[in-house]
Amino acid sequence: MADNPMTEFTDDGHCFVCGPKNPAGLKLDFAFDGETMTTKYIPRKEHQGYKNIVHGGILSTLLDEIMVKLAIELGMPAVTAQMDIRLKKAVTIGEEITVEAIVTRNTKKIIEAYAKAVRGDGIIVADARGKLVKIRNHTLNK
Repeated sequence: MADNPMTEFTDDGHCFVCGPKNPAGLKLDFAFDGETMTTKYIPRKEHQGYKNIVHGGILSTLLDEIMVKLAIELGMPAVTAQMDIRLKKAVTIGEEITVEAIVTRNTKKIIEAYAKAVRGDGIIVADARGKLVKIRNHTLNK
């Protein structure tokens, strides 16, 4: 996504992942400890691909969202420019996972981050490395 001086990044409460006003959304809450962003997710039936298996696109969305949320929390609003995702294990409907992200590199224009989704037994079910472009000439309204 190229910088556009007319672009306004506004949170109107309808984000698919965290928006409390989105009736079809996941409505997830995020926690930040100063370095790591974390959320918990319990997939519902409407999030499946194959029977009782979470759709990979939902997991990819979670990994993307948590990296961007982390950048914003660190005062570096950004958008995802590239993401390399590995879906490693199936996640079943109703199985809680923890999703977390950290920044691995921070340059003038780019943030590199790593995110992972982990089952309760510690097994990583999906992970991603992302390159996020810092937003300049923007308005970010939370």
